Amino acid sequence: QVQLVESGGGLVQAGGSLKLSCTASGRTLSSYWISWFRQAPGKEREFVASISYTGDMTYYTSSVKGRFTISRDNAKNTVYLQMNSQRLEDTAVYYCAARQRVGLEYALGEYDYWGQGTQVTVSS
Repeated sequence: QVQLVESGGGLVQAGGSLKLSCTASGRTLSSYWISWFRQAPGKEREFVASISYTGDMTYYTSSVKGRFTISRDNAKNTVYLQMNSQRLEDTAVYYCAARQRVGLEYALGEYDYWGQGTQVTVSS
């Protein structure tokens, strides 16, 4: 069993930056492919970014490419999402999710564990 806890969310002005963390307990995170998803009010949860077991492969949805960076520190059992140049449309609850099987996956049901989410609000 893996417990995921997100942190780092908050209120930021448009153009600003936030860094989210996803910390795992229960098992080592290095055995899991980790993704970040987000869900805005009234919308479906959507894929944001993903990182492979060792961090050698990363993937981003087009709307955040060049602005967001996913990274991981397996020694700290933590995955990060650095969010720069934030836009109003980045406002959402951000979730991290863990998946043991290898490969990029967009489907929510393919993930084994989820965190509780952290709110990110971008203001004008």
